[in-house]
Amino acid sequence: MAFHKMHGLGNDFVVIDARAHPVDMTPALARALANRKTGIGCDQLILVERSDRADAAMRIFNADGGEVEACGNAARCVALLLGGEPVIDTHAGLISGSSDGAGATLDMGEPRFGWDVIPLDHAMDTADMPVAWEDLDHPAAVNVGNPHIIFFVADSDAIDLETIGPIIETDPLFPERINVNVATVTDSNALKLHVWERGTGLTRACGTGACATAVAALRRKLVASPVTVTLPGGDLIIEWAEGASIRMTGPAAHVFDGEIDLEAFA
Repeated sequence: MAFHKMHGLGNDFVVIDARAHPVDMTPALARALANRKTGIGCDQLILVERSDRADAAMRIFNADGGEVEACGNAARCVALLLGGEPVIDTHAGLISGSSDGAGATLDMGEPRFGWDVIPLDHAMDTADMPVAWEDLDHPAAVNVGNPHIIFFVADSDAIDLETIGPIIETDPLFPERINVNVATVTDSNALKLHVWERGTGLTRACGTGACATAVAALRRKLVASPVTVTLPGGDLIIEWAEGASIRMTGPAAHVFDGEIDLEAFA
């Protein structure tokens, strides 16, 4: 089976185009392919399939084998792979946009704020949540196809996200677990962001995290749109206004092609 190795700001993917030859992807197979020592190695395994309502469907498997609804960096990579102005079918809904050969601008859909669609275990204000983990308090929560919690701090570099991230991710408050974002406002339309990604861990970039964090900052009037979100892997540009869809612009890169014997991982 042929595959593409791709990345968006260092968030790397094994992309398998299964439109012509369907693949029976399982959590165990996804884990094996994502393993950096005995597999190909990636943050997420991306399966591109046929869709009856879009140019292609995209399925996303985290490195732990769990299937998730959305991934902004992967969506840009798939848009680059498809070319032109593709419509991509995901478990979170349809994503549309355009690719310029070096990246993509995507319509990521409208953010959702209801406690029951994040989802949370019980009702609370998701714009300013009355909860805390150690020194991280009063976060916001946003669903952008997948669930995110966002903390605004004075210095995001100083937060030990590798320690606190998995504790928050698996807290009973989040029945489907959650992506953890820690951000610092650096200018009137700029943020610095670090992300602990659900099922993957600390990542160099998270497209949906950038979207969710920019939206949360805009709701609190901490910044103005468009927002430049700086992650360890580079910058994404996020545009959003109340009642509108989120637009994300950023790079994507095709690294190499290869072939893998899937039966060897059975």
